[in-house]
Parts: sequence; structure tokens; C-alpha cells
Amino acid sequence: MPLIDALNNPQKGDGSAAVAILEPARRYESATLPPNAPYWILYTRGKAHLLLKEPDNAVEEFQKILDFRGRDATSELIPMAQLHLARAYAMQSDSAKARTAYQDFLAMWKDADPDIPILKEAKSEYAKLQ
Repeated sequence: MPLIDALNNPQKGDGSAAVAILEPARRYESATLPPNAPYWILYTRGKAHLLLKEPDNAVEEFQKILDFRGRDATSELIPMAQLHLARAYAMQSDSAKARTAYQDFLAMWKDADPDIPILKEAKSEYAKLQ
């Protein structure tokens, strides 16, 4: 239930509420079932930290997803975590790590339709780092 409540808050611009709501869900971050649920907890918290301009905390959350890809290797949140990790590094002004993270995201999406909006955004953001 905390995840469902928290999913709406970042969309409303309320990152602090999402972080607070997800605090009780920390104990489920390492759960194995359902496989994608822990990723959603981490991803939502990471996005909330980005909204709050807390890139260090966002990096931590997105990195947890990427460190445990085997939990649900086909999860749509793995490439999204990679993209938001790049954004968090850019927010930290760490251009080298941001470039590498964007490159990793773009490599994951190398065969994707080039007109997908999120891919266009990522390419644009990456180009600005050059």
C-alpha cells in the first residue's frame, strides 16, 4: 500500500511525501516476490529524491536496482533506473559519471524506435554533456 500511495506524490510535485510514505516499505526492498515490487519501491523513492534535488540519495536508490538486476532481469525499471542515475549524476555536476550512465542507457536502447520520447530526451541530455 505505501507504494501505491507514493506513486501519485511525485507526479503532484510532492517528493517529500513520497519519501515519507515509502519509509515503511524499506523492509520489502530485498523481497523476492513479487519480483518487480522492490524495484518500484526503489525507483519511486529515487524519483522523489530527484524531485527534491537530492541527487546523492537518488543515486543510492537507482544504484540498488542496477546492483540487483537478477531479481527481475526483464524489468522495465532497469533501463529507467539507468537513465535517472545519469540524471542524478548530472545534477551532482559529475559529468564523467553522467556520460557513462547515459552511454549505458543508450546502449540498452540501441535498437529502440528513435522516436520514443524518453529516448529523445536522453539523447538530448547526453548531447548537452559533450
